[in-house]
Amino acid sequence: MSNIFCSSIGKKLLMSLAGIFLCVFLLVHLGINLMLLRNDGGEVFKLCVEFMTTNILIKIVEPVLFLAFLIHMIWAAILQVQNWMARPSKYAVTNHSQSSFFSKYMIHTGIIIFAFLVLHFVNFYFVKLGLTSPAQGVNPVEGEHDFYNMAINLFTQPVYSVIYIAFFIFLGFHFNHAFQSAFQTFGLNHKKYTPAIKFIGLAYSILVPAGFAIIPIYFMFFWK
Repeated sequence: MSNIFCSSIGKKLLMSLAGIFLCVFLLVHLGINLMLLRNDGGEVFKLCVEFMTTNILIKIVEPVLFLAFLIHMIWAAILQVQNWMARPSKYAVTNHSQSSFFSKYMIHTGIIIFAFLVLHFVNFYFVKLGLTSPAQGVNPVEGEHDFYNMAINLFTQPVYSVIYIAFFIFLGFHFNHAFQSAFQTFGLNHKKYTPAIKFIGLAYSILVPAGFAIIPIYFMFFWK
């Protein structure tokens, strides 16, 4: 079994499984973040955050989530390096298909995603752990983390919001290829299934980033 996961296909399988898990998590994260748009002073959003930070099942899943991040990033980097070593010189003829375009820049969008995740953790997750302080102007209640006002404080800052939106544009490009690639790794590459997988992947890569991008746009231009 260990030999399987040390092989190239085994690494792709682990990376794909981790990627699908992260896609599911991102849908949950989007659902919670969209509660910021409710005109209720953050009541529902705060309830969601409280559930996510106190529920025992979520605490169990949390390390699994970080493990999925690590597996996905590490195996992606290893496979990319192996590909570069296997092809030290460029092919004489370059394939200009849409698939090869997204595939070619997966490692680049992945690096951008990693950089944003570090920024995101510094502003939110590390605050929860007590490793960093809340953004300036946010005074949490003692013993609690005011993620609602922390989010508003960041999303009303144009520089942060532009970075946030740009990140999700890159994430959309990353998803557009990764989603289909993952299911190909699972062996679901069939004329009956591939069109549906392509459609779902394209819809996900557009709708999910757009859903996240709506939030900073709202707070920059419509929130008072």
